[in-house]
Amino acid sequence: MEFLNAIILGLVQGLTEFLPVSSSAHVRIVGEFLGTGGDPGARFTAITQIGTELAVVLYFWHDITRIIGRWCRSLVGKLPRNDPDARMGWLIIIGSLPIIVLGLLFQDQIETVLRSLWITATMLIVFGILLGIADYVGAKKRRLKDLTVGNGIVYGFAQSLALIPGVSRSGGTITAGLFMGYERAAAARYAFLLAIPAVLGSGFFQVYKSIAKPCLAGDVGCLPEVFGPLETLVATVVAFGVGLAVIAFFMNYISKRSFMPFVIYRIALGVVLYILLATNTIAA
Repeated sequence: MEFLNAIILGLVQGLTEFLPVSSSAHVRIVGEFLGTGGDPGARFTAITQIGTELAVVLYFWHDITRIIGRWCRSLVGKLPRNDPDARMGWLIIIGSLPIIVLGLLFQDQIETVLRSLWITATMLIVFGILLGIADYVGAKKRRLKDLTVGNGIVYGFAQSLALIPGVSRSGGTITAGLFMGYERAAAARYAFLLAIPAVLGSGFFQVYKSIAKPCLAGDVGCLPEVFGPLETLVATVVAFGVGLAVIAFFMNYISKRSFMPFVIYRIALGVVLYILLATNTIAA
């Protein structure tokens, strides 16, 4: 049964990671209905995100290798520092700093109190509304070549909000990009590239923690792990396969259509979650 639950959660992770609906919220909610004992845990969520992030690496492989290669060449003077790809490398580094700092500072809260479903429901609704406003009022004229250091920092802080389940990493960063006037596809592309260092770093850090110091029942500031290493690995592999298909769909979708279906879905899910919590159907 644990393997089946892990596969289901891996499927949920893969389906929702790249859509602006919060994968961590969905994994958190679905976990309540699977008989896993409730919250699958921040560690399980972070580790399975390695799978979806490897899907990003594969999908953007040519972009990533070009950016890394030209960034390295700029360091040794073989390319000018203002080369577009070398500059993008620096912007990804700068944009990754906020989530690294905030993730370390608030690690205990992220893994415990911020996983309350009351908070998740609120974030789904609030950031759903913000996404809808940004998609409506955003100029959608700026491209990635127009990205500035200041914009990169704003993107970075928007991404760091995704440490709270319900915000959505892609949703938060895309919303910030739209408010700053970037095209939908450009906002999403930078959001996905920006997520690579943070998600892989967080995931592998949680792998290390689960080996060095596993969470046990009764530990203060730590939720016990629901799934073992093998189940988590299976979920991660499933998330990779599903995520690869979803990212291709999403990039094609947003080049032609608005984010309004996702806005409506987020608000509806948040309201349903409020009702389930208020009626004690599920525990916060």
